[in-house]
Amino acid sequence: MRTLDIAASGMMAQQMNVEVISNNIANINTVAFKRSRAEFQDLMYQSQLRPGATASDQGDIVPTGIQLGLGVKPGTVARQHVQGTLTKTEGDYDVALDGRGYFLVDLPTGETAYTRAGNFKLSPEGTIVTIDGHEVSPGITVPENTRDVMINANGEVLAYIEGQIEPQNVGQFDMAMFVNEAGLEAVGSNLYLETPASGVPILGMPGQLGFGTVKQGYVEASNVNIVAEITNLISAQRAYEMNSRTVEAGDQMLNTLVQMR
Repeated sequence: MRTLDIAASGMMAQQMNVEVISNNIANINTVAFKRSRAEFQDLMYQSQLRPGATASDQGDIVPTGIQLGLGVKPGTVARQHVQGTLTKTEGDYDVALDGRGYFLVDLPTGETAYTRAGNFKLSPEGTIVTIDGHEVSPGITVPENTRDVMINANGEVLAYIEGQIEPQNVGQFDMAMFVNEAGLEAVGSNLYLETPASGVPILGMPGQLGFGTVKQGYVEASNVNIVAEITNLISAQRAYEMNSRTVEAGDQMLNTLVQMR
């Protein structure tokens, strides 16, 4: 009896669905977190009577046939790269991207990672870094005797140094875009890596054509919609329960067959 295997595949699919939803909810307060959505595909079919087969010697055609599905399988867990709400923090080194693009982060391995989490800090040397201490490209260092910092919409970092009236431009943030953002590999710590699916990065600066602008004193919030996630969670739970009922029904049918024998 195929019922047990088919229902089991449905239960495993909904278990995965709940795991994706729970990760979304767990990261509701993570800066620049992008929610994910589990998507599924039906499994192969067993054809007991193929549609379009000849039904008689007169050439009659079977209009629909008999095809029995074998269950469901995970297709993908797609990350939704929709911009989250910009939240005001008033931090000097908190910057949010309004529009497309990613900041570039230099990892200790020599790789370049990409992030939209702009809750940056200063290293002991005065370099702008992520909260994990990774340098933000192109390696902007704020002078030690700086009394104030302004970051404009184009990502230029202007340092007001003691004893000077005019600000000093100490650098400008690098930016990158991807043709297929959903193809980026999430590696945790709000970082993504380039993959063959994402395509090569398109480099530029904030405010250039196609790139977003920078807002100092803001960070991008998670794009998780808690109401939608709770609704999806209830739906997944009910689907899991219905598949478990199918297992029970299949077990009862098998028990009836055993008793008849």
